[in-house]
Amino acid sequence: MFADLTPLRISAAYRRLWFGNTISWMGQQMTALAVSLQVYAVTRSTFSVGLVGLFSLVPLVVFGLYGGAVADTVDRRKLGLVSAGGATVLSVVLAAAALAHFHHVWLLYGIVALQAICFAMNSTARSSMIPRLLPTESLPAANALQALTTNLGLMAGPSLGGLIVGLWGYQAAYLVDVAAFTASLYAMWRLPAIRPDRGDGGGRRRASVLDGLRFLATRPNVRMTFFCDLAAMVLAQPRALFPAIAALWFGGGAKTVGLLVAAPAIGAVLGGLFSGWLGRIRRHSLAILFAVASWGAAVAVFGLTRQLWLGMVFLAIAGCSDTISMVFRSTMLQAATPDEMRGRLQGVFIVVVAGGPRLGDFLAGSVADLASPTVAVVGGGLACVLVLGLLALRWRGFARYDARTPQA
Repeated sequence: MFADLTPLRISAAYRRLWFGNTISWMGQQMTALAVSLQVYAVTRSTFSVGLVGLFSLVPLVVFGLYGGAVADTVDRRKLGLVSAGGATVLSVVLAAAALAHFHHVWLLYGIVALQAICFAMNSTARSSMIPRLLPTESLPAANALQALTTNLGLMAGPSLGGLIVGLWGYQAAYLVDVAAFTASLYAMWRLPAIRPDRGDGGGRRRASVLDGLRFLATRPNVRMTFFCDLAAMVLAQPRALFPAIAALWFGGGAKTVGLLVAAPAIGAVLGGLFSGWLGRIRRHSLAILFAVASWGAAVAVFGLTRQLWLGMVFLAIAGCSDTISMVFRSTMLQAATPDEMRGRLQGVFIVVVAGGPRLGDFLAGSVADLASPTVAVVGGGLACVLVLGLLALRWRGFARYDARTPQA
């Protein structure tokens, strides 16, 4: 039942990559919180803090697609080294500016945008490397370990960042991030060269983003994984309503909001810790459909609860379901996509993962203003399940996907 550590045992290169990414991801989350705190300290404006997300989202979307094309053209190890090195330099600049008391919000916005570019390029390179470092049957376990890294970082990183900023200032958090990035740089440095494997035997040529999108248009199974995630994240994303829900449903304040935010993350971490059984599943598509339906149903039932502990239980179930969905969606993308296209489709994956929840925040907030938070949450969860069913009926072949014979 516990997380399968086989990928860490059988591949030293993957083991270094995973540990390096885990440490650097924690540092990135510390920096993200420190930047938000610094922007608020400079401006005293929540709107200005909100702009931090916008300055990171746009480069993430644009360079997620572009970075995927680059990853399908060059040595992915070099791309990972350059992008991780760029992110390290940016953290050094943040620390130097904080030490020099150079507190200007335009500098913070600019660095946030550049950090998003480095993250997008590094993520596409790193994700497209993994199928070259591990056998196909170990990909579910590797993606479960990645989910565990992501959710632990999202839980612990901001907490540590807030503690460090409170004790030693912004520069301390940024310097810790610099030290954390050395783990990622070392892991990338020790990798062998990983150039795209062109099935047609052709030499190096420029990879086109449009070619990647055309390829996706002809691959219904991979395309369905994106549709399923969008159904969950756009239609049934209650995160933006947590402040209103805490006050209206549970009579609480900031602490209650914190509990609501933590509940899905706790469920996601538990889903990663107890993910050993995922490797025995062969019908990945059915697992995705079940997990996304469970997310929507859990969110809908959460919308009917008026006891905080019970609401947190259903949010935790939703978080666990999201981890299961992510594991199998990532595995299908990696296993059913030829190596020469993996970078570009990982770029699309980044765009969906980054953009879907933000669209969901906007939709949930709009429906709650027009009707009520209850209608937004319950209706969103039910809409997710309904749309998922319609998608499954439209592309019935998706449910027949078998990991032993992966077909995109």
